[in-house]
Amino acid sequence: MRQLSPQGQQVVNDLSQRHGFSQDAVTHMMFAVLNGNGSMAQFNHPEFGGSGQWMNGGMMMLGDMFNHGLKSRVGSLCQDIANILVNQPGLLQSGSFQSQSQSGGGQQNQATGAPMGQSSLFVPDPEENWWPTDLGAPSATGNQNNVRYAYFANIGRLAVKTGGQVWVYDTLNHQIGGFSQQQGSGSSITFSSQFGTVALSSLPVVSRDGQPVQASPAASPSSYGAPASGSSPAPSGNAPAGGDVFALLERLGELRDKGIVSDDEFNRKKADLLDRL
Repeated sequence: MRQLSPQGQQVVNDLSQRHGFSQDAVTHMMFAVLNGNGSMAQFNHPEFGGSGQWMNGGMMMLGDMFNHGLKSRVGSLCQDIANILVNQPGLLQSGSFQSQSQSGGGQQNQATGAPMGQSSLFVPDPEENWWPTDLGAPSATGNQNNVRYAYFANIGRLAVKTGGQVWVYDTLNHQIGGFSQQQGSGSSITFSSQFGTVALSSLPVVSRDGQPVQASPAASPSSYGAPASGSSPAPSGNAPAGGDVFALLERLGELRDKGIVSDDEFNRKKADLLDRL
């Protein structure tokens, strides 16, 4: 459960004095606005007239519906909280990978001195920063169907968490803008870049759960270009040795089991590798 940091508690104290509500009430509203992604809040607290709802720039509903003075105070508190949260880099998300908050590694929030990309109002949750720490702060994050993404544009890395494992990919010359997953038994993950739609399995794997993974032709797009979605890389002029082929097949099977490679992609690549023996 998310908890307030010392900086967050100080913000609550300041808001409590400014708006005349208790710290408990302000904390309740802080989490309500946060859960509403800064644009709305559903709350239930005696100091706010019981249950109610606030929408940024729109509707305000209180249990004490005819108490216009209270409605004005609650609305002002919600607006102040929303303004504070939106200025916390990486805290609010829009739900799509393309429009996640952007932040550069090494920069600082001038108001708090905290690293950009981290929320200084709340105690960090280990599940929020699930990628390897040496990657720094991501330029964008997102999630879809229990798969989480963190894109590090400045170092050309992409972290993907799926099935309890964290995979790190080399993004090569792709500028990633979004992800999608095909549903069904042959599900696979694709991403969009300046080259169009590309299979995630075409990117070289750098590490898995923090352990380096040796690069191989099975995970590299030919000529560092942009293959069509679902296409296999062009065969290398140097056929891998038999032991390498079996190692590649084993790793390819792991990618299929994690849903990163579809059954069709697995079968095509398997046939290609076996032809090289």
